[in-house]
Amino acid sequence: MNRPTRIGLLPLYLALYDEVRPEVRPEMEQFADHVARRLGEMELEVARAQVCCVRAEVEQAVRDLADADALMTLHLAYSPSLESAQTLAGSDLPLVLLDTTPASRFGEDATGDDMFRNHGIHGVQDLASVLRRHSRPYLLCVGHLDDPEFAEEVKLRCRSARAARALGTMRVLVIGEDFEGMGDFAVTPDVLHEELGVHVSRMPVRQLALEAGNVTDEELAAELESDGAQCDCSEVAPEVIERTNRVGLAVRSLLEKTESGAFSFNFASFVGSTGIETVPFLEASKAMARGVGYAGEADALTAALIGSLAQAGCTVTFTEMFCPDWEGGSIFMSHMGECALHMSDGPAPLVEKGFKYSDVENPAIATPKMRPGEATLVNIAPGPERSFSLITARVEVMDRGPAPNFTEAPHFWIRPLDRSLRDFLRGYSEVGGTHHLGLCMGDEMEMVAGMAGLLGMDHYAV
Repeated sequence: MNRPTRIGLLPLYLALYDEVRPEVRPEMEQFADHVARRLGEMELEVARAQVCCVRAEVEQAVRDLADADALMTLHLAYSPSLESAQTLAGSDLPLVLLDTTPASRFGEDATGDDMFRNHGIHGVQDLASVLRRHSRPYLLCVGHLDDPEFAEEVKLRCRSARAARALGTMRVLVIGEDFEGMGDFAVTPDVLHEELGVHVSRMPVRQLALEAGNVTDEELAAELESDGAQCDCSEVAPEVIERTNRVGLAVRSLLEKTESGAFSFNFASFVGSTGIETVPFLEASKAMARGVGYAGEADALTAALIGSLAQAGCTVTFTEMFCPDWEGGSIFMSHMGECALHMSDGPAPLVEKGFKYSDVENPAIATPKMRPGEATLVNIAPGPERSFSLITARVEVMDRGPAPNFTEAPHFWIRPLDRSLRDFLRGYSEVGGTHHLGLCMGDEMEMVAGMAGLLGMDHYAV
């Protein structure tokens, strides 16, 4: 999950210039190579296409770059938009336009040769205008290569593109049945696939139980050793950890077999008659730390979102808003047994959770103390006519807890940073936010806004 973002760099140029100024072409090639190297220094994996002047060349280049996470155009000089716009509009890759030039300065001492080598920006304007007419979303990176702010913008836009691409290609494994009556995130698999590109595969709990039977003693021993390195296991009986890990390793195996980047399960579907021992809450906490998306209650939509955020480099966990502290201006956040282990401030304690919702055995769960600091709530909300929107809010994870009365559930408190609790909760529900969310450490507002733009979604900051 932690591979570099793959960028397909598409240098654009005007064929006429090869006729009237053929001696400049080598310099343009060198500039394209220089840009590719600078992008590589930004921890991006860059595949540079040949310099493209006419539509056929652009079409071939885009086909060659189909495995990239995003396409990035570079105007070496002016390039007419109609040589590339239709092909770019037809691609399903996120699109980022570089608006840059070789020279950082163009003053009164500039020459005609300087103008020839640094006039790519009006090619960007031509292309952007036509793409907008085609309703083709794109992001812009504007500035000089040596400007640190430009480099930061490139990295941010590429993260947005990575998240958008990840969501549009996400495979989600859903274990068990839908949670009856829970409607806010309920979207049929065909709508998820047709509107977002998300592919959902369903699996009965009985199949997970069969997979758990294939877990070996050697795998269980290795997992227990890994648990000891990241968790405090001292308060849980070995047999509780063993049965929990047996089911968790079965989930992990099925994720690999189905090539899924996210999963969800309905805990109410985990009953003894299926042959399952317990509920894999702990594996959800581990999986999110590995960059796998997750959401509870068979919520494929939010699981896909969290998986896409993780692939874009976010430190993210699934969570829910439970109880408001009106006097303290904060919100108690929790869920039944899942919280990403890499969000923990120190080793996460394991506890045996008294599971009262069916006849399966008690699972071990992690109850991390969340690292305090600035964070971003992110929600994907279904809207009318098969539309979706992304909702974000800046919050502070408070340095509070764990609370003595909540020993068997992960929990923490957040405080809205940009408005009062009342105004935040009002605004969140006015734009249709669901009760399932992702929480990202740090300020990810602009990254998610870019993601929304590339996906053609509305973005609401509340």
